[in-house]
Amino acid sequence: QVQLVESGGGWVQTGGSLKLSCTLSGSSIRAYAMAWFRQAPGKERDFVVRLSRSGANRYQAIDVRGRFTISRNNVENTVYLQMNSLKPEDTAVYYCNPLGLPYWGQGTQVTVSS
Repeated sequence: QVQLVESGGGWVQTGGSLKLSCTLSGSSIRAYAMAWFRQAPGKERDFVVRLSRSGANRYQAIDVRGRFTISRNNVENTVYLQMNSLKPEDTAVYYCNPLGLPYWGQGTQVTVSS
C-alpha cells in the first residue's frame, strides 16, 4: 500500500524560505511523476508544481513560478519542495501526490505571516 508522509512545514515571515519533504513507502518513487498540491482554509486543493519521472521536466502554477522548486531523490524515495520568497497567500496545508493517483498523506502546514 502506497503511503506518503509530508514534513518540513512551519511558520515563517514574509520573504522567508522553507523546504518540504515527502517520503513515499510501499512503492518506488521512480514509477511516478510527482506533484505538490496545497489547500488553504475554506478553499479547494490546488495544484502547485509537478516533476516528471525522469526529473527533466517541471511545471509550476503561475503564482509560484520563480519561487518554488520541486526536486526528487529516487534513492531516498523522497520528493522535495523548496519554497522561497514566501508570501501570506502561500499559507496552506501542502500535500505531495503521485500524479494522477489517489494517494495522499496527512499534509504539512505552512503559515506565512505578514
